Amino acid sequence: MTSDQWQTIKALPQTPLVSLFDEDPDRVANFGLEQAGIYFDFSKTHLDATAVQAFDKLADELDLAGRVNALLSGEPINVSEGRAAEHSAERGTGNPASVDNAAMLHQRMKSLIEVIETGVLGDFTQIIHLGIGGSALGPKMLHQALKLGDEKYELAVVSNIDGAALEPVLERFTAAKTLLVVASKTFTTAETLLNAHAVLDWMREDGVADPLGQVVALTAAPEQAVEWGVDETRILPFSETVGGRYSLWSSISFSLALALGYEAFEDLLAGAATMDQHFRDTPWAKNIPALAAFADQYYAQVRGCETRAVFAYDERLGLLPDYLQQLEMESNGKSVTLDGEPLALQSSPIVWGGIGTDAQHAVFQLLHQGSHLVPVEFLAVVEPGHSLGPAHHHGLLLNCFAQGAALMAGKKSDDSHRNYPGDRPSVTILLEDLEARSLGALLAFYEHRTFVNAVLLNINPFDQFGVELGKQMANALAADDGNRLDASTEELKKRAFGPGQ
Repeated sequence: MTSDQWQTIKALPQTPLVSLFDEDPDRVANFGLEQAGIYFDFSKTHLDATAVQAFDKLADELDLAGRVNALLSGEPINVSEGRAAEHSAERGTGNPASVDNAAMLHQRMKSLIEVIETGVLGDFTQIIHLGIGGSALGPKMLHQALKLGDEKYELAVVSNIDGAALEPVLERFTAAKTLLVVASKTFTTAETLLNAHAVLDWMREDGVADPLGQVVALTAAPEQAVEWGVDETRILPFSETVGGRYSLWSSISFSLALALGYEAFEDLLAGAATMDQHFRDTPWAKNIPALAAFADQYYAQVRGCETRAVFAYDERLGLLPDYLQQLEMESNGKSVTLDGEPLALQSSPIVWGGIGTDAQHAVFQLLHQGSHLVPVEFLAVVEPGHSLGPAHHHGLLLNCFAQGAALMAGKKSDDSHRNYPGDRPSVTILLEDLEARSLGALLAFYEHRTFVNAVLLNINPFDQFGVELGKQMANALAADDGNRLDASTEELKKRAFGPGQ
């Protein structure tokens, strides 16, 4: 541990969850917080008033308030790259000039959508959105969560360089009716551009005279898109200070806004802005992102938990665990502090999860009786996302709530094989309805929680140099310039491509 306050936190009494409820009849009220139509139940975590006070003191010691102010005012908080992290400016909170610039670029996106809607650029009914990482996962997750099934445009988001991901889309789409959206912050992303060339070739082969006339580019490097061949009137820029995993608030969500309507994008921003305001103005003890991060750090540093499981009891949120993997593990998967010194604490947990109730018949055995202590996060929605009979949704929610209760209570048995130890923590996040505004607030909560964790760890969550090494090695293998890697890798290359490759 790195400070006396961390030692204090590590020495906190480890009171069982059931005892915490017995000792505090108001525990549910004290640890149940609500914002933007979302109820966050932290009562089944091991946080109590003493623990929250200890983390509150640590937050003050690390100047969390100052760091939040720096983040939300557009200061260069990304110290390793010397720039700001201005995703909140996209939803109206930040440096005034950056907020104005984001609003201007959003209006440009809206104007292009209106032009496309007139049919002037073509009779489009299908959209292929190409990207990777945040340039694809954010829009794909949003579309799955918010689509109603009667949209004017059929949207396919493709990220993988594997042709098996793109080919089925090309087989069912019609080239003349397809709008190609290429999303790349630098507009040099090899996987995305290779897929884009494949789509352009498909268009030409299907008789489209001017495939580039059916391309929209989403990028922070518009000059690169122009050089690649996209007309500047169909390039939607966003700020260099918006990181890829935060970019769904920018023009990266163009395809979503086109498919679902620009109003959905505006509601998404408005919901996030509500959470921004709560995060900025609320004391830590009642601050939802901060309280979640306090629990995260308690389990990582005090209880030695290396993972956190996220289960969405709503099919529409099926991609949320994947989205959170990138957000949290790319942000906080670091081993050095802001000063470049070795990190003496556990960094980001390994985030994993799935869909309820499917996961109950797969991984919940480990959660209830395994030797690993895994904090669990349940997400559910009060209003169903379907028109089938109420028994479906009623049963879904009962299963969700019962799992959290069972993890906490356990069940003692003289038969060790049938003994459930209990005292296993969970958080339940209950949305009143799954719509753009509440989803925006939920995603902003996760962003701010990730940031608080970074401050408590004293690391920079806004660079991702670890992502680059594999790309560099792949480029070195492709170059075949005489330089050799390890014998194992060279053997794999030979077996895949033949001798001399």
